[in-house]
Amino acid sequence: QVQLVESGGGLVQAGGSLRLSCAVSGRIFYDMGWFRQAPGKEREFVAAIRWGSTSTYYADSVKGRFTIARDNAMNTVYLQMNSLKPEDTAVYSCAAGRTSLPTNPYGYNYWGQGTQVTVSS
Repeated sequence: QVQLVESGGGLVQAGGSLRLSCAVSGRIFYDMGWFRQAPGKEREFVAAIRWGSTSTYYADSVKGRFTIARDNAMNTVYLQMNSLKPEDTAVYSCAAGRTSLPTNPYGYNYWGQGTQVTVSS
């Protein structure tokens, strides 16, 4: 059973930065994604990275501000978030799976519990 544990969330002012981490039990032989869900809104794709390659994917709303990276030796995936905006406020969750469409949450089999990110104006 694969377990994912996120950390690194918190409260930050607009324009600030946070780095989220997703620790994965076992080896990361999976595509990894970050998704977020704000109160009253549907879960949305944020970023993804392929297993075995450097291919990355980003939502248009975060492109140029967020960076996803993986450290297979540490079994950890990171989401570096810069120039944060109040609209980035949400619970951020990481996910693992072998998917043909990394932007689609239904392609992922394993999910973490999420970490809250709050950006104040």
